Amino acid sequence: MGLLNRFSAIIDAGTQRLGQVTAWLAVAMALLMVFVVVLRYGFGIGAIAAQESVSYMHSALFMLGASYTLLADEHVRVDIFYSHFSPRAKAWVNVLGHIVFTLPLVLLIGLSSLDYVGESWRSLEGSPEPGGIHGVYLLKTLIPLMAALLALQAISIIIKGLLVLSSSREEPHHGSC
Repeated sequence: MGLLNRFSAIIDAGTQRLGQVTAWLAVAMALLMVFVVVLRYGFGIGAIAAQESVSYMHSALFMLGASYTLLADEHVRVDIFYSHFSPRAKAWVNVLGHIVFTLPLVLLIGLSSLDYVGESWRSLEGSPEPGGIHGVYLLKTLIPLMAALLALQAISIIIKGLLVLSSSREEPHHGSC
């Protein structure tokens, strides 16, 4: 069980770090948006690439931040009963929920996006706007990456839940379930 606990801790640490780095995109988006507005309304200058950059950062913030949200247990959940469950019952809900719902969903998203992303890479898809960013293929790559990151985090939560269920302890070994 020590190896599984360590594997879960490594996933959690990576997700934590990615979440901390990704959070800075919100600040960069706000500053860039101010810059775009000042250029447009202050100087009458359009900046298509800068505007698209805000959309790219917004997409990255959500796609790369999804696994961090799962780690922080801030994802959407019907919490009518869950909040009153014992740690052991919560572990059961987490293990079964992630096996039955999360993993199949992210597998579906990841696999179904591969052709879409692959076609974008084959054509090195760029912005349809003149002066736009010629990296749409990079943006689309976030879809299967998000799926992989969510799968890893779900696996970490499943491991922690199984550790709770296999021990006499009522708390997970690392982080929350």
